[in-house]
Amino acid sequence: MTTTTTSSSASQTRSALIDQLNGSTSSSTTTSSTKAMSDQFMKLLITQIQNQDPLNPTDNAQFTSQLAQINTVSGLEKVSEGISAMSSQFLQMQAMQGASLVGRSVIAPGKTLPVTDGVGTGYFELGSAADSVKVEVLSSAGRVVDTIDIGAETSGRHQFSWTPGDGVDTTGLSFRVSATRGTTSVSTTALQSQQISAVAAGTSGSASISLTLKDGSTVAYSDVRAFGS
Repeated sequence: MTTTTTSSSASQTRSALIDQLNGSTSSSTTTSSTKAMSDQFMKLLITQIQNQDPLNPTDNAQFTSQLAQINTVSGLEKVSEGISAMSSQFLQMQAMQGASLVGRSVIAPGKTLPVTDGVGTGYFELGSAADSVKVEVLSSAGRVVDTIDIGAETSGRHQFSWTPGDGVDTTGLSFRVSATRGTTSVSTTALQSQQISAVAAGTSGSASISLTLKDGSTVAYSDVRAFGS
């Protein structure tokens, strides 16, 4: 009777350990604690084999099943460690690649309209072809300074140029785009070209590089449409 009780107790304890290990894949559980539970499981398994009733031994299928579970948990722990290491290396590579982007120009979502050598240059994207596209140039106060009638355009990215009139203050200019096809509005995205002043690598919770532009705004690397020199 004593032998049977010991065997049953060991089996129950092993099952409890497996449940703990199955819940130990979270980041809060250390590798050392997982290894300790695995070692305890093996000791209990050996104890049960040594003390089982010879006339009524434990089913081999039960041993095999529990061994498979413990191996699976140990394997998942190693996979988790490998993924963490790869993630760390990836973030380091992002930081190195990002450093080379500082000083380069980028085309990304934004409404700033810089004027260089007397000409303002902006970009926009159309979700589909449009019969009529208009660009409104706005002052720093949000007042319409000028309207550019571009006409019909295909879907995709486009560039426009604008020459300010005499006496127009070109500080802090922005723009907005509207487009229609017949009586239906077409989706538009204003794009700006600016120089990258800083780059921040993603964290463990976000793998995207964040770009800080010359005007202080930020944009995700994944949102960049094109890079310049």
